[in-house]
Amino acid sequence: MMTKSKLSDLQTAALAQTKTARDLAEKAGEEGRALTDAEQTDYDAAMAKGRDLLEQIKVAKRDLEILEEAKSLAAEIGEPAVDDVEAQGERPIRERVKSLGLQVIESEQFKSVLAPYKGGRIPEKARIQSDPISVKGLFVGGSDTSAGAFVVNEQTGIVEMLGRKPLKIRDLVSARRTGSDTVEYVAQTSHTNAAAVVPEATSSAPPTAPGSAGALVLATGGGYKPEGSWAFERRTAVVKTIAEWVPATKRALADVAALEGLINDELAQDIAEAEEGQILTGNGSGENFTGVLNTSGIQTQAFDTDIFVTVRRAITKARVVGRVNPTAIVVNPAEAEAIDLARDEMGRFYYGGPFAYGPRTLWGVPVVESESQPAGRGTLGDWAKAVVWDREQTTVTVSDSHADFFIRNLVAILAEKREAFAVTRPPAFVDVDLAA
Repeated sequence: MMTKSKLSDLQTAALAQTKTARDLAEKAGEEGRALTDAEQTDYDAAMAKGRDLLEQIKVAKRDLEILEEAKSLAAEIGEPAVDDVEAQGERPIRERVKSLGLQVIESEQFKSVLAPYKGGRIPEKARIQSDPISVKGLFVGGSDTSAGAFVVNEQTGIVEMLGRKPLKIRDLVSARRTGSDTVEYVAQTSHTNAAAVVPEATSSAPPTAPGSAGALVLATGGGYKPEGSWAFERRTAVVKTIAEWVPATKRALADVAALEGLINDELAQDIAEAEEGQILTGNGSGENFTGVLNTSGIQTQAFDTDIFVTVRRAITKARVVGRVNPTAIVVNPAEAEAIDLARDEMGRFYYGGPFAYGPRTLWGVPVVESESQPAGRGTLGDWAKAVVWDREQTTVTVSDSHADFFIRNLVAILAEKREAFAVTRPPAFVDVDLAA
């Protein structure tokens, strides 16, 4: 029989287990450290026992509530019924509760319906109507005060994060390593091609001095070769830091094993998204990269007739002026959709429609879809002429040294990446206007 004293014993045991777990956590927190393996094992065991005892307490409380409810009803009926309930208390609760059918046929309302008929048999064509039959012992699964109190939500451990945009641009550019905070590179600024067919020399006479100041006069028939010219300049790219941090409690990281890994992954994704935006649209101010679209010297192409004609003209500029074969054109999803849905005068899709497979191209140039690309614009070029120099790959560190985090058992989880970026040949890129 479940008694109040037994319930009290369960509650005392449960409190002892939770105190053990709390003492272990508080000790580690006061010492500014994580739980040791042995402490973690003891902590997990205490919490498991505490949860088990809590379930037993819930069942015991419900048993006592049912018994008290029965006693109260019996008290209203009279002394014999009270004695009967007391006697039932010696048996398990499942044996004490009558079945629903038994409660109905033993009710006064049901007996009064059968009273007019001999032998308790109701004629086949008889029509009867009774007062509502009240059954107080009905267990209702949807009620928190009945059987619903025993329903526990299932936790699957699966965390569904918000969706992220696909990242494509980092894969297009050149990636190199650097061990410095500043990268220097040399870029050619001009080139004069003077190469020509040269006749064989017919005279060995040396150049003669001019009559007045000036260059030497070359002898006729000397077979001199033409001189070309190149010009270069030194340029620099400064390493920048992309970073983000979030706070967390030590207890949260200790109690939820997957939380730290989840935070690390999400922070790394945030850094990657910021990196892609900087590579394409960084404005060069402060600690921002000078992105492709804000680099001085890139070419532009105005909208002409439609997307297809405009892109073809941009390809010509990249080849003739930039002296490169474009490797990709980056477009916004809206423009990518317009390309896919383009049809001829007979309603046929130019690109094979919804059942076409294979990479999307325009005039043989791969089309890359990116949400980082501003709507109505495309960036075409040889993306190998844009370079990322990695100084430090993305790292994630945890520390309690921020502000007053040490005395509050808080930690800062920091992700950062250091790299430099530059467009080494600006004319290799064309900023294309795709909006009609």
